[in-house]
Amino acid sequence: MHESKRKISMPSTAHNFRGYWGQKKKKMTNFDIEISTPSPRSALTIHSLYLNSFCHSQFPLHAQKKMVACFSFLFPLAPFFVTLLFLILFLEQISYLRKKRNVPGPNIVLPFLGNAISLVAKPTRFWEVQADLATSLGFSVNYIIGRFIVFIRSTELSHYIFVNVRPDAFLLVGHPFGKKLFGEHNMIYMFGQDHKDLRRQIAPNFTPRALSTYTALQQIIILQHLKSWERLSSESRGKPISLRLLARDMNLETSQTVFVGRYLSREARDKFRDDYNLFNTGLMKLPFDLPGFAFRNARLAVERLIETLSDCATQCKKRMSEGDEPSCLIDFWMQETVREIAESKTVPPHSSDVEIGSYLFDFLFAAQDASTSSLLWTVTLLDSHPDVLLRVREEVSRIWSPESDTLISAEQLREMKYTQAVAREVIRYRPPATLVPHIAMKDFPLTESYTIPKGTIVFPSVYESSFQGFTEADRFEPERFSEDRQEEVIFKRNYLAFGAGPHQCVGQRYALNHLVLFIAMFVTVLDFKRHRTEGCDEIMYCPTICPKDGCRVSLSRRCSRYPNLSLN
Repeated sequence: MHESKRKISMPSTAHNFRGYWGQKKKKMTNFDIEISTPSPRSALTIHSLYLNSFCHSQFPLHAQKKMVACFSFLFPLAPFFVTLLFLILFLEQISYLRKKRNVPGPNIVLPFLGNAISLVAKPTRFWEVQADLATSLGFSVNYIIGRFIVFIRSTELSHYIFVNVRPDAFLLVGHPFGKKLFGEHNMIYMFGQDHKDLRRQIAPNFTPRALSTYTALQQIIILQHLKSWERLSSESRGKPISLRLLARDMNLETSQTVFVGRYLSREARDKFRDDYNLFNTGLMKLPFDLPGFAFRNARLAVERLIETLSDCATQCKKRMSEGDEPSCLIDFWMQETVREIAESKTVPPHSSDVEIGSYLFDFLFAAQDASTSSLLWTVTLLDSHPDVLLRVREEVSRIWSPESDTLISAEQLREMKYTQAVAREVIRYRPPATLVPHIAMKDFPLTESYTIPKGTIVFPSVYESSFQGFTEADRFEPERFSEDRQEEVIFKRNYLAFGAGPHQCVGQRYALNHLVLFIAMFVTVLDFKRHRTEGCDEIMYCPTICPKDGCRVSLSRRCSRYPNLSLN
């Protein structure tokens, strides 16, 4: 066969390279080699010589020889590896299509990543598309980071998932890679008798007496932050301030104080805040558990947070065994635990310090981000519905006045019927946790014609259910929760913001109290004006939903003076 020839200019022999390596002064000569374009042997010669020249310029001779030998061995196998890669990708695509069957969803997905890029870049749009695809059957499918997913739009199918959290059906995971992120000891990964026992143990945390203790703490912290927000707004000289991070900090301090109060020092609180911020950031990033990646930082931050909360449990058990009165959530919890240990002489299950710390982190996660989302949407919706704002102010002023220098009592809180309706409507209209991930433990028949494959991550959509059934569901209308209409009863199955089934939120009364207290105090002590721009009310995931602009407002004091509140 005739072979075309080319001249390749390359560094000289190994002898010249050794001279260059040792003295770094000799000039390297060039030489010409002749190769055959179609000849595999000639092609291999080029690669060997090129690699040889590269290695000689950086490594000792013995290392160069090893690298050339390795490359010479692997190069003929390159076509095999390329073919194997394409085969794996082809099989992955076939596996996806086999699981998808005739369910709406993309027909072609990127290898491994799937549609993860669009999910991370534009999560709101991603889930909107999934919801649109799910219109016909009530569910749709997709593929993300090597995982097949099913998105549930139908309320009845969502209930079907919620009530089947058990070893042979679904496991609530809270996050597609949550178990790796949250750790082993967490309420969301429990089911059966263990889960029932734990819920029984935490029941004392949410009695009327305990909730009354929490509302006092909540009000004092809310007022402190409202005052600092108003001061910050005045210092901004007319420029609006974003409430997103401010509300998050307020809720984090509230959660710390209500849950573990006196057991966290100021230094520990500062570290706690930093670690929680790392955790929040990692929630929305790709799950690469490697040094330098946000997910790894989040996982390590969770370990430190749980360690801190475990230490709080140790301190609390000691105080409660000495007969101290409860002043925060962990006190009410450990008071019963210590009493049970004293009476039965046995340690109840799930009550080690590490386990308690993990469950407290579960509470913190549930309360912190969800409450931040609801507070931001409350300000947004009150600003855009001045008639609702007026009615809330009229109701609160009849029941409580800042000038009274008294805390809002539990009885006064119950009297604020319309304000409570506003809080419920905010949660319905903008449910904080729009999706609740579950993982299929086995193949599970979702409908007569479709079975969810084992290992699938299933996303029942709380958001979609909130806009089904209710009268004019697309409207923000607190009156739907009035005693006359009682849509929370009529359409109870569609109100899934607090979940359903065995894992329904145990702290929903606490969460509603917090929101009602915030509304009552915010609209009474402050005047506010939303700084509206195009698209400012669009939904942003962070990881719960909030207004796209972070809720930018200008604030000023409304009352003649701030109340002087204390626990005494």
